[in-house]
Amino acid sequence: MKQAPARPAGSTPAGRSTLDRYFRIAERGSTVGQEVRGGIVTFFTMAYIVVLNPLIIGTAKDSTGAFIGGGGHPNLAMVASCTALIAGLMTILMGVVANYPLALATGLGLNAFLAFGVATLPQMTWADAMGLIVLEGIIILLLVLTGFRRAVFHAIPAQLKTAISVGIGLFITIIGLVDAGFVRKPTGPTPVELGIGGFLNGWPLLVFVVGLFLTIGLMVNHVKGAILYGITGATVLAIVLEAVLHIGSQTGPGGKVVNPTGWGLNVPRLPSNPFAVPHFDLLGDFSLLGSFPKLGVVSAALLVFTLLLADFFDTMGTMVAIGGEAGLLDEEGDPPGSQRILIVDSVAAIAGGLGSVSSNTSYIESAAGVGEGARTGLASVVTGVLFLAATFLSPLVSVVPYEAATPALVVVGFLMMQQVTGIDWEDMEIAIPAFLTIVLMPFTYSISVGIGAGFVSYVVVKLARGKAREIHPLLWLVGLLFVVYFCITPVKTALGVA
Repeated sequence: MKQAPARPAGSTPAGRSTLDRYFRIAERGSTVGQEVRGGIVTFFTMAYIVVLNPLIIGTAKDSTGAFIGGGGHPNLAMVASCTALIAGLMTILMGVVANYPLALATGLGLNAFLAFGVATLPQMTWADAMGLIVLEGIIILLLVLTGFRRAVFHAIPAQLKTAISVGIGLFITIIGLVDAGFVRKPTGPTPVELGIGGFLNGWPLLVFVVGLFLTIGLMVNHVKGAILYGITGATVLAIVLEAVLHIGSQTGPGGKVVNPTGWGLNVPRLPSNPFAVPHFDLLGDFSLLGSFPKLGVVSAALLVFTLLLADFFDTMGTMVAIGGEAGLLDEEGDPPGSQRILIVDSVAAIAGGLGSVSSNTSYIESAAGVGEGARTGLASVVTGVLFLAATFLSPLVSVVPYEAATPALVVVGFLMMQQVTGIDWEDMEIAIPAFLTIVLMPFTYSISVGIGAGFVSYVVVKLARGKAREIHPLLWLVGLLFVVYFCITPVKTALGVA
């Protein structure tokens, strides 16, 4: 586990600016320049959510046949503006209140579950679905304020926290590889393959490879700003290639893949007009308890429980991973101000429902900014301001393609993987739960599943060794909750609410 960097010699409180003292920049071994660069890099590695969230929740109809915000046609621009607004406000709040280099935005996975597993239920509307998000956010906030969420966090063995960080490193690596199209699902019997047919076909993949090796080359030569320069250089190359070759998008109408060698999400073209007036009509479009009379109390409560459990542990894993990479964790594996971090994250879940953009949560892509040198909340403020600017500059946000931004995630995955030496692989009582935590995050594409598997297997291994007394009472409870979470469908069937 990395140790917090020592404060530079000669850096005394009396000789520091107000900004430096408030964010404790010098104390954490950073500079304003590092924080700004880190904040910019974090923004560019997660700016895709401004485009992707509208494509997930903005194109899905609820059970009444209406799109989010009402009406028979998608309003992607409005969803994008609200997505950027809530992300910006919550990320600034994280920086100012918690002083932690952690950015927040609509959580992937939860938004898809909301779109395809909640809003489509009989009689449900988008307003009802967003009400469930507000409700689970309120419950999580209460659990934080009562100290329960933090108590669970402290009950986790330190080496299991390290395993969570390593697992998340592998998770964001596969996110980067898949989003870039470097790894894809083939038509043959194997679950994944390199590129298309086992080969790196297409100019966009060249952009990814160039961006990856450009970033690596800069990093090994200790160039400050390596990740940002890598993203910028790859984006410039992408714009030139698109202008000359007219490559186009992978997908056509309805999201169907029509050009496998095209760009994955954004087509990198300079917009004719970089400005767009944002509309925030989605704000406040929710019904807190509207789902209960439509679904029944038990079914609605189980949905809230499912949403809550995923949200509850994702941020705990993410903040540890970020703290480990930044060298901010203490001897127990805890980041500074963990209670404030969890409070802001809980408020963000509520804000996501209030803004009708789905639950906002902490993003592991923040590790890209940490890899660039971010150590304080100033980086989060920079990222948040850029998100707010994106509400007006949404045409510019769409210039950076997946293939130019995702090399940063692969590089940061390597940086986080280095923490694996903090696990005692000779002690099977911790090594087996750590192994399952690490491998199941990327293999199931879920942070929560990896954490849950680690907790459950930790309890099982201790029981098998006859060491039940060494299991913290909260881990018994959390392990049981995860068993329910993993078996939610048979549980609902047993209760007659499937």
